[in-house]
Amino acid sequence: MPAHRAPADANNPVETLYEGRWLSLRKRGRWEYAERNHPGGAVIILAVTPEDNVLFVEQYRVAIQQNTIEMPAGLVGDEHGHHDESALLAAQRELEEETGYRCTHLEFIHEGPSSSGMSTEMIAFVRAWDLEKVGPGGGNEHENIVVHEVPRSQAGAWLFARAAEGYSIDPKVFAGLWFIEHTDRKA
Repeated sequence: MPAHRAPADANNPVETLYEGRWLSLRKRGRWEYAERNHPGGAVIILAVTPEDNVLFVEQYRVAIQQNTIEMPAGLVGDEHGHHDESALLAAQRELEEETGYRCTHLEFIHEGPSSSGMSTEMIAFVRAWDLEKVGPGGGNEHENIVVHEVPRSQAGAWLFARAAEGYSIDPKVFAGLWFIEHTDRKA
């Protein structure tokens, strides 16, 4: 492992610049960053239907003022009464809520920072296996999600076509596609 090369002010005390309902803006030394107000992080669900279609979700994101294409995802532990929820349980809940699919098996694949220079948030990639359609999806009462089922063999081209139409494509979907192609079911 390489020598620790932390900046001189990396261990300065943390100062809170702003605290909202969901996010806080912090400062440590000269470094400013966002922090979620719950410790659970986020989860991205890698979901492929029995017909070999990858599930993507489309929704309008106010922060960037654009429609986005993403994989089903959500916050871990953000629901009332679920503060100690695991990434796997959050993945199961979010998959059904956003896409209308339920799965029989979930597998943790990888975890890493969402934007290591800007946020403390960690994101877990979780693979959902044995999907079954059980509802309409579309998210909760505060969301307006459109579900897209795209043949796995055409997913990359489909994403680039949506980008050409003006959609913002979350770059994490390309990592998700790589994980789908390079993970085998373990159980």
